[in-house]
Amino acid sequence: MTISFQDQLLTDGVISPEAIMTPLTGGVSSDIFLVEDRGQKIVAKRALEKLKVAADWHADVNRNISEYRYMQVVEPWVGESIPKVQKVGNGYFTMEYLGEGFLNWKQEMLLGKIDTFWGEAAGRVMGRIHQNSWLDTDVQKRFETTENFEALRLDPYLRFTGAKHPQLQSQFEAEADRVKSTRIALVHGDFSPKNILIRDSRMVLLDCEVAWYGDPAFDLAFLTNHLVLKALHLPEKQSDFLKLLETFWKSYQTHLSADRFAHVSLNSRRLQWMLMLARVDGKSPAEYLTESARQRIREKVRLHLKPTFYPTPGETFNLLFS
Repeated sequence: MTISFQDQLLTDGVISPEAIMTPLTGGVSSDIFLVEDRGQKIVAKRALEKLKVAADWHADVNRNISEYRYMQVVEPWVGESIPKVQKVGNGYFTMEYLGEGFLNWKQEMLLGKIDTFWGEAAGRVMGRIHQNSWLDTDVQKRFETTENFEALRLDPYLRFTGAKHPQLQSQFEAEADRVKSTRIALVHGDFSPKNILIRDSRMVLLDCEVAWYGDPAFDLAFLTNHLVLKALHLPEKQSDFLKLLETFWKSYQTHLSADRFAHVSLNSRRLQWMLMLARVDGKSPAEYLTESARQRIREKVRLHLKPTFYPTPGETFNLLFS
């Protein structure tokens, strides 16, 4: 029988019997708790073997090792944009509690609160991580986690989705293989607004358990896709989301050399469209999309996705909203 997270922390001496553990929201792959104990507050996170989605989706719980390693590696590059790790245990770790007043960037955008300041911040954080880890063999050795990335990203987002669309399957499989074979920089793997907290002028990046040394185009495409999907969900805010997306791309560009940015941005463009369809028909569909938005995505991807299809963010908006 699986031991409860609270009993595990108690057995390991991390908490006292009087500790109060309150579940926190945050994704489908982990149990996350606010722990109040002996006058202090911390956050405890334990990876799940079976993810909390309808589809049959499993992953190695040892991915928590990659998560705390990621936070340790990138902290010198992004400072307070990453939480500080405290205790590391078997399948879990604890980290600093950030305090009151932080807002979830995804929820803010879904409320129509769109601020280009956060696009600039996201581009800066992502760009610094990719730039500082670029072709770094020491970092690569610490994040040889391709099997985990396959289980958590390539299979559920690309291969699974491609199998549902036979006319596109060969393109999805080829792209999954291309990403899998690329080794350029440290990839967060879940660089999404739901994993970003904001307060005052501080942005904090969370949930790094998919961390992998591979193709940075995945991060760029992943966040781009989230911003595009929210524009589809709130079409009256289309121009605001386009400005946000353009600000994010420009900020990201300033932190990479010209040749590196050209390489990453080009590879992200087709991938973003595949991820868009994956959030409709993959293992982790976007819960906020209406059925009409889902149908629009299916129709547009089927119509436009070709091996030579590399639209800029502006072109993507024009194609989706035309």
